[in-house]
Amino acid sequence: MTALPPFPLIVDFAALFALIPASVLPFRDRAASRGGFWAVQGMTLAGALVLVGWRVSVSWDGGLATALWLSIGATLIAYACFAVRRRPVAGLLPLLAPYLLVVAILATILDIDQPPGGPAYGATLPDLWVALHILVSLSTYALVTLAALAGLAVILRERSLKAKREPGFVAILPPMREAESLQFRALVVAEIVLGLGIVSGMVLEVAAVGSAIDFDHKTVLSFIAFVVLGILLVSHAKAGLRGRRASRFTLAAYLLITLAYPGVKAVHQILIAG
Repeated sequence: MTALPPFPLIVDFAALFALIPASVLPFRDRAASRGGFWAVQGMTLAGALVLVGWRVSVSWDGGLATALWLSIGATLIAYACFAVRRRPVAGLLPLLAPYLLVVAILATILDIDQPPGGPAYGATLPDLWVALHILVSLSTYALVTLAALAGLAVILRERSLKAKREPGFVAILPPMREAESLQFRALVVAEIVLGLGIVSGMVLEVAAVGSAIDFDHKTVLSFIAFVVLGILLVSHAKAGLRGRRASRFTLAAYLLITLAYPGVKAVHQILIAG
């Protein structure tokens, strides 16, 4: 078993603190320059990617903490891709950055409880097909996370309109039309990627046990999420479903995907193994 060097918690804390500027920037400087915005995003993304890259460079760690850091990195990449194309998407940062900061705190706590270098860190690196399946799963989770946060922005905007007042926090968020656009564009890509993930999972099951589907919790939740997203997208295209009702569907899909991916790891690592 290959042991990792004895200083990973320093890297954890560095990546954690790299998220703080992105969490406070929208509230401290609403008119932050484009260059300042991308400088903060670059630092945040670099912190997460350096941590993950260092951890998996020696051996593959399938633990919950690394899964959480991987989800942070994937979500930041997806967010940057959307923000490059449409500047108003950057307004989602007041919801995204604090959310990712909470996830990073949880990942760091898990590493403090079980420092890297222990028995969970002796697995071999995944082969190409498994790595592709992991990449697809991470992409799905990142896209659904962005869609859920955009849906939350829609809900907050809608409430402020009905109340005929716009709190300072809500004023930072993207306009409702932009938030809805991001929500459905992310969901369309997520549905496609999730479908690829289900297919790649079937291929792995056939290679491992000779059966295409293993009806475990992750598989069942993934299928349900795929159906929920499909219903939402069809309803949006055919019946014009949007606003708060569409956002609730999106949040439900996010919950299902969370239970399917990090949720299953949490049950095994914390509740069963712990």
